[in-house]
Amino acid sequence: MVKPPPLDLSLPYITEELEGIGGQIRARPEDFMVDEVSLYEPSGVGSHLYVNITKVNQTTREVQLQLAELFNLRPENIGTAGLKDKNAVTTQTFSILFERNDMPSSDAMSLIDGRLDVRVNWAKFHNNKFRAGHLIGNRFKVVITDIRMPMSRAIKNTRSIAEMIHLRGLPNYYGEQRTGRGGKNVNEGWEILHGQKKFNDRWLSKLLVAGYQSYLCNRYLAERVRRGLFDKLILGDIAKKHDTGGIFWVNDLEVEQPRYEAQEISFTAPMYGFEMSEPLGESAALEEMILEESEMSMETFRRMKVTGTRRLGRLIPRIEVAEVPRGIQLSFMLHKGGFATTLLREFMKNDQGR
Repeated sequence: MVKPPPLDLSLPYITEELEGIGGQIRARPEDFMVDEVSLYEPSGVGSHLYVNITKVNQTTREVQLQLAELFNLRPENIGTAGLKDKNAVTTQTFSILFERNDMPSSDAMSLIDGRLDVRVNWAKFHNNKFRAGHLIGNRFKVVITDIRMPMSRAIKNTRSIAEMIHLRGLPNYYGEQRTGRGGKNVNEGWEILHGQKKFNDRWLSKLLVAGYQSYLCNRYLAERVRRGLFDKLILGDIAKKHDTGGIFWVNDLEVEQPRYEAQEISFTAPMYGFEMSEPLGESAALEEMILEESEMSMETFRRMKVTGTRRLGRLIPRIEVAEVPRGIQLSFMLHKGGFATTLLREFMKNDQGR
């Protein structure tokens, strides 16, 4: 049996030279609040009931399965735009497919409110399932507590780090929620890809394979930071426009680098798979090196039908800093797919910011 190569889970900070404040997150669920920002509002017409729910200490998958059981549906008939943190207060939308249009929205709201341990904020019908890609992003309010340095120093450090992130942006690393504690999901994803492990649960299998893809994406971003290539474009990069989402190949650095510095565009990072758009030249060589060092091939992804995609390589959040009775509160919004823990670790610089 082939053994996976050793994992490298290290992720360099973009604010390495600035002192962190330590502390912890999630001391209480209300210290970590997440609110989805959807691309559109439901129309009021259709067979998919969009239900906006606030949940505490429950995973998205747990609520999805509870909704399926409550309405005697398959889990696939319950749509979501992404997984949210468990140890938090999270507000997100689920879509429920009622093919016969026999469930008034008010009745569904009452049933959910009465049977599940959640709060229903609103419900409205729409003509399509709510799914990944239907978000702009997520708004966060996070309180860092148990800070062991003088508050005046902690506030000064926090503002300095926020200013650095505003200037440079932030590597769009995947968080431990995706890769698993100690890389557990990464190893299991590798085993699935190499035919050494199989799960009957297709949802779980996809999640674990995505965990491995996320690990490779992190390795690419980490290497780019270490080489001093985070603040600049590489010839052949596939870049993305922040305003429209359009992508293009970088073939003129003199034209595109100023746009990068103005935060109009950013490079994209690989979520490896056989249908992923590939960069050119020097940029392609860097992506190929990451794949080779991980002893993985595109042929393996093709054989396992892992399509792949591109991921925005740089986040450019605007962060509000406030002193609150129990610590320091950070308020910010992240582009869909961005992990709050990726931002928080820059401020805390300890094992708690994961």
